[in-house]
Amino acid sequence: MTRAEAAGDAQGWLPVATREPSPNFDARPQGATIDLIVIHAISLPPDEFDGPGIIELFTNRLDPAAHPYYASICALRVSAHFLIRRDGELIQFVGCEHRAWHAGASSWRGRSACNDFSLGIELEGCDSVAFTDAQYRALAILVDQLRARYPIVDIVGHSDIAPGRKTDPGPHFDWLRLRDSRS
Repeated sequence: MTRAEAAGDAQGWLPVATREPSPNFDARPQGATIDLIVIHAISLPPDEFDGPGIIELFTNRLDPAAHPYYASICALRVSAHFLIRRDGELIQFVGCEHRAWHAGASSWRGRSACNDFSLGIELEGCDSVAFTDAQYRALAILVDQLRARYPIVDIVGHSDIAPGRKTDPGPHFDWLRLRDSRS
């Protein structure tokens, strides 16, 4: 398999990712160039890992009775292109050619609406816990695959495009490790 083939089919679905299609996406604006990766962190319930909550949230199946916190977020319609679990498992919710709903109100280098030109990668994590070796390995491979297909210029955190509103991926994300691990 070539690097371009590894980066996905015509809709941007990667063959190495488990598919969990989300209904929370739409078309990118005509002529949009995908040149930004946004790194996020998410845990559901907050500060807990390995449960079904993230997948259920992104696929609109979150049960508000399953956890007290879920009642406040179950009506959200959000998604990301990818999720990297603590063990390095890669899950894809939206094909890269489509706009996932991950960035919200956002701006980067003078351009607003970052969902229009970005790919969203969620890491299962939170602001108070370090990410795992498996996550950094999977993230480096994923970034290389995406760069083989798209003219990615910047890789930023959600906090960079929505300062004051978002803190993820948080203080435990090691940007140097990501940079140094990419081929």
